[in-house]
Amino acid sequence: MEIIAGTTAPTMATQSITPKGLKFDPPFSLLHSQSYAPIRTSLQYPIISRKPRITTRSIADDTTSNTVTKVPAEDPSFAVKKKAAGISTELKGTSIFLVGMNNAIKTHLGKFLADALRYYYFDSDSLVFEAAGGESAAKAFRESDEKGYQQAETEVLKQLSSMGRLVVCAGNGAVQSSANLALLRHGISLWIDVPPGMVARMDHSGFPESEVLPQLFALYKEMRDGYATADVTVSLQKVASQLGYDDLDAVTTEDMTLEVLKEIEKLTRKKKMMEEAARPF
Repeated sequence: MEIIAGTTAPTMATQSITPKGLKFDPPFSLLHSQSYAPIRTSLQYPIISRKPRITTRSIADDTTSNTVTKVPAEDPSFAVKKKAAGISTELKGTSIFLVGMNNAIKTHLGKFLADALRYYYFDSDSLVFEAAGGESAAKAFRESDEKGYQQAETEVLKQLSSMGRLVVCAGNGAVQSSANLALLRHGISLWIDVPPGMVARMDHSGFPESEVLPQLFALYKEMRDGYATADVTVSLQKVASQLGYDDLDAVTTEDMTLEVLKEIEKLTRKKKMMEEAARPF
């Protein structure tokens, strides 16, 4: 983890990112990329297809001891934005990288987090797909030139890591090489740990869950050590347990984002304490 001061406008360099024609045609700007999600004043995307919880708390009426008034509890979205505002100064524009199996929870969390922090949102895989001419072309390129595709992933991460004020949903390539892991250290990395069974239920590939699930378990086992190199792990199961939920579906994007912000706050405080301890008397 490296907390840096200042911000850099998200503009992608114009050089080719891999051999054999996979490149960003100049001038290519992240701000004009299809993968770019602008800062929003109100959320436009779904919250993991779940209805938000509406809770109330009881307070005693000042005028009579027998009357209890029901008032709405704090809005979860407001709680997230309040927490984000409280840590934004200490973050100093440091980018945030989310690793873990690709799924709707990770994606929606990334967008919600970017909105709360007033950051830019990117998906690194989408940028590689875009540079290749689409997802199908990228898959074909990967099958014909695995090394070249990995170079493309590294170049995208290199350029993203040189910027500030980004929330990046990183693909699996981000944790498959020492070079890419080093690039993640330019920001704060978090493993969004979602059980393979949950990921399978959100899969829209069209294949039966009975076929998808074994593949996801194998992928999870293969990638787990790489994911675990992140600065922090935020587990869906752990968040559900902390909130007293038996059903993982009860956990909302707000719940996960608030937990992420709490962990980021711990990291920034630890960083600040280390810097203060290192100062000469």
